[in-house]
Amino acid sequence: MSLAIFDLDNTLIGDDSDYLWGQFLVDQGVVDKDVYEAANAKFYDDYKQGTLDIVEFLGFSLKPLAEHEPAQLYQWRGQFIRDIITPILLKPAQQLIDKHKARGDTLLVITATNRFVTEPIVQLYGIEHLLATTPEMLDGRYTGKFIGAPCFQSGKITHLEAWLQDTEENLQDSWFYSDSHNDLPLLQRVAHPVAVNPDDKLAAFAKTAHWPVISLREADCPTGHFGHWQK
Repeated sequence: MSLAIFDLDNTLIGDDSDYLWGQFLVDQGVVDKDVYEAANAKFYDDYKQGTLDIVEFLGFSLKPLAEHEPAQLYQWRGQFIRDIITPILLKPAQQLIDKHKARGDTLLVITATNRFVTEPIVQLYGIEHLLATTPEMLDGRYTGKFIGAPCFQSGKITHLEAWLQDTEENLQDSWFYSDSHNDLPLLQRVAHPVAVNPDDKLAAFAKTAHWPVISLREADCPTGHFGHWQK
């Protein structure tokens, strides 16, 4: 049995849940359209370029959680999952997950997107373990702050190492699937790094390092296969 680790956004789902949640709040009139939409797009571009200030972004993205009652937030989240996320779940991703399950592997999602957004998505794929940036909650309400280190870039390693100590799992024969060059620190730590529909920077690195490159997009995957392996 091995540890199979998955990034979430643009890996197991066909878009970025953090960005989409922000756009959902705009569409629902929860936040100011002009101000929030522009900032959300700018932060997403910074992420793709590898220049994101994660603390600044979390201050922005977690603020709406502090401004509303949890019951209302959970109602919005349920609608978000149903209307926005369910259509971008990827059948080949589920097939890959099921393949690891059949082998008896331990499955773990590790993502920079906060736990409020990602936990129900991970549950849809039947994955038990999740490491994510954790929003702070005090006296039954979100504060707009986060607990511990952001689960981003090298911070993913920090979260994973703590989890490994708690669970007695290890990285021997481990796998990590990701689309983003932001995940290179963790990709370089596992036994089997796999680039999934990679961005340009990760694709170039994977080619040099001779890592496998796969697609989990349904249009690329023949029936019964979870992806195209490339060298």
